[in-house]
Amino acid sequence: MLEIGVKAPEFTLNDKNGNEVSLKDFLGKKVVLYFYPRDNTPGCTRQACAFGEKNAEIENKNAVVIGISKDSVSSHLKFAEKYNLPFILLSDPELIAIKAYDVWQEKKMCGKVSMGVVRTTFIIDEKGNISHVMPKVKPDTNAEEVLALL
Repeated sequence: MLEIGVKAPEFTLNDKNGNEVSLKDFLGKKVVLYFYPRDNTPGCTRQACAFGEKNAEIENKNAVVIGISKDSVSSHLKFAEKYNLPFILLSDPELIAIKAYDVWQEKKMCGKVSMGVVRTTFIIDEKGNISHVMPKVKPDTNAEEVLALL
């Protein structure tokens, strides 16, 4: 897991509209970078909707929300439209950012072991350094906790 104070790993991924988005595009702003397992699953939907509800308050703190999963661009577009998500969703099917941020880990569910994205949120400061690491966050409280930290 990445630590507080280190330079956040750079990445360029496609958003829900197929446009390239790079972390460096947001220098001068705080970035709430959250990794989640999958579009349209119950926990991920609750987490995304909570960030959607808090988005204006987060933006008022000179911050931008970016959600990343390995879902496709088209999946992100449908997910964002279905729930009116006002923030950036990035597609990472090659696990570029997911592995760079060390959130691709072994998970155990119902006795079955598999690799997957562990729900994790990073807050990156205006200079591109990690200021907060929030591992294994709860979908229902993550947005509120982020707002308190900003």
